[in-house]
Amino acid sequence: MICSYICTSMLKSINILNKRARYDYEIIEKFTAGIVLAGTEIKSIRLGKANITESFCEFSGTELFAINTYIEEYTFGNQFNHKARSERKLLLNKRELKSLARSVQAKGLTIVPLKLFTNEKGLAKLEIGLCRGKKTYDKRESLKEQDTKRDLARIKKEF
Repeated sequence: MICSYICTSMLKSINILNKRARYDYEIIEKFTAGIVLAGTEIKSIRLGKANITESFCEFSGTELFAINTYIEEYTFGNQFNHKARSERKLLLNKRELKSLARSVQAKGLTIVPLKLFTNEKGLAKLEIGLCRGKKTYDKRESLKEQDTKRDLARIKKEF
């Protein structure tokens, strides 16, 4: 019973979004990065037990790390279970890492995780965005735009 539940839930693709990032930041550029995970972390991600709303990315030397990413402990794990919050290394090309490091240092931009997903091979990937923080009036404008789009969609649906 438990095995059939786990097997069927692992087959579907996982998309964990960071909705707060799209509200707080203006996304300039997006990158897809691989993640270095410990044994039971991928099992928890495949079950959808992860959260990236409070996480951010930071450089340590020439490597990029996702900090404060929450991946719940695997329930069927033993003493070798992983920590729920820890630094996780992101895998990008050297060229991409250099351009990200330059833009973060020079322009004062931030790197924020936008989406945690599994690809068709079952590997966990993290979509990160090079972002600039929004001001409060920008947030109000984006909310206003969303409201008008929603109203237009309702009107179109009626006709």
